[in-house]
Amino acid sequence: MPITDLLERNSKLYGDEVALVEINPEIKEEQRVTWREYELIQPTSTASYRRQITWSVFDEKANRVANMLMERGIKKDQKCAILLMNCLEWLPIYFGILKAGAVAVPLNFRFTSEEIDYCLKASDSDVLFYGPEFIGRIEDIAQKLKKEMLLYFVGDQCPSYAEDYYRQVSNQSSVAPRVLVEDSDNAAIYFSSGTTGFPKAILHIHTALMQSAKMEAMHHETTHEDCFLCIPPLYHTGAKMHWFGSLFTGSRAVLLKGNSPEAVFRAVSEEHCTIVWLLVPWAQDILAALDAGKIKIEDYKLSQWRLMHIGAQPIPPSLVRHWLEYFPHHKYDTNYGLSESTGPGCVHLGMENVNKVGAIGVPGYGWKTKIVDEEGNTVPDGEIGELCVKGPGVMVCYYKNQEATDEILKDGWLFTGDMARKDEDGFIFLVDRKKDVIISGGENLYPVQIENFLMKNNKIHDAAVIGLSDPRLGEIAAAIIQVKEGMELTEDEVNAFCVDLPRYKRPRKIIFDTVLRNPTGKIDKPKLREKYAGDHLVEKQNRG
Repeated sequence: MPITDLLERNSKLYGDEVALVEINPEIKEEQRVTWREYELIQPTSTASYRRQITWSVFDEKANRVANMLMERGIKKDQKCAILLMNCLEWLPIYFGILKAGAVAVPLNFRFTSEEIDYCLKASDSDVLFYGPEFIGRIEDIAQKLKKEMLLYFVGDQCPSYAEDYYRQVSNQSSVAPRVLVEDSDNAAIYFSSGTTGFPKAILHIHTALMQSAKMEAMHHETTHEDCFLCIPPLYHTGAKMHWFGSLFTGSRAVLLKGNSPEAVFRAVSEEHCTIVWLLVPWAQDILAALDAGKIKIEDYKLSQWRLMHIGAQPIPPSLVRHWLEYFPHHKYDTNYGLSESTGPGCVHLGMENVNKVGAIGVPGYGWKTKIVDEEGNTVPDGEIGELCVKGPGVMVCYYKNQEATDEILKDGWLFTGDMARKDEDGFIFLVDRKKDVIISGGENLYPVQIENFLMKNNKIHDAAVIGLSDPRLGEIAAAIIQVKEGMELTEDEVNAFCVDLPRYKRPRKIIFDTVLRNPTGKIDKPKLREKYAGDHLVEKQNRG
């Protein structure tokens, strides 16, 4: 059945129960923060607030969105983009799109105007839902958007060129639309930047979304009594697919717009959260705050917290050992996946396998794995090869990009680009990356984008960006910069130049040196990584 059926079931069974809570923690010091400075988790107000909706209201809101879209002529398989910060409106809009038979297209809220324009065109989007945080960026590209595109503004003081979402949706029926949605129908397009520049559009069907929901509930033994604390942004496949476990069981979830140790502990305590998904830096921040006595476990109600799981980057075993010193009763899991595999879980450690921390784990529910050599042959256990996964969560394709699809999808197998080995017990360990992507604090950084930006500086002759190990973030972006002959350039000047980049994309280390290139003229990333980072960076991170 399509995933929209789960929402309708929850509305019938648990209609008066709370489905979603939105919490914006208080910000003590008001700062002028532009979108370029946005963190992965970004509060939208300096004042604290709490909002909630029930399952019945959630379903009714989704129905209103679906009926609004259909009234405006949106038909099955048309694409509808979402450009919103985490909020209570996000998921009802997403499910409203699905209920109309249309395809949801979540966008990264830190995309530049150029990236937003590109993604809207690459996905053939006919509708854009966006919030007040994006007015400037949408105005920059408004003239480029196709005239028939529907722009729905989700906020107060709607711009003249857009339509007021709240006004339009309030006049719609709350009854479910009569649209036949089937498992094989297209459901969502997610964007994952490639190593060569602009993002690729990843197409998934309803089967993939339902697979991720059932898998999440099974992996973490989620019940109706659980409460999931969701911190990462909902445009991430990871955040939404982990929340799908709550959808599958009709249990409550909390959207927390902050990631400080105090905000996390307060939310867990006051909302009685039982499951929390953390990224490595946030877990490290919590441990540092506990070690320093800045927060104390006894000041909060945390006894119901049963599971802490981590994904998105290699997990140092030392971190988990330290965590269990404070929380010995906690279950622990780590999850591996790509947007191309509908997010995390195609490989997972398993809550019973804490003794295997450092591994990404074993095939997840409904998944198969293999590790192959350059010719596609399975390698013996213990040897290194490329990790491949196969299952109902594999993408249909890169939308309108057959060449890129053929490179990564072969006979139903998804070639991940990650180098791995399998031990004698069948547990998979990541060793290195075949691709150049840098995973810093759970976020993907793509060197080509940063290199292209650096090359705009008229003092830079050549530039290369690689990942270097970092105890908190896993990796950081390091820029090797070759200065033009006869010119001088300082680290401070480079950092000042990079202010025009979104903060998460800025190099955290500057190295002035010759940029090595191979005989074909390409930047020799393996040699640069060997010179500055050593071999098998990922394996080193896993050893922690």
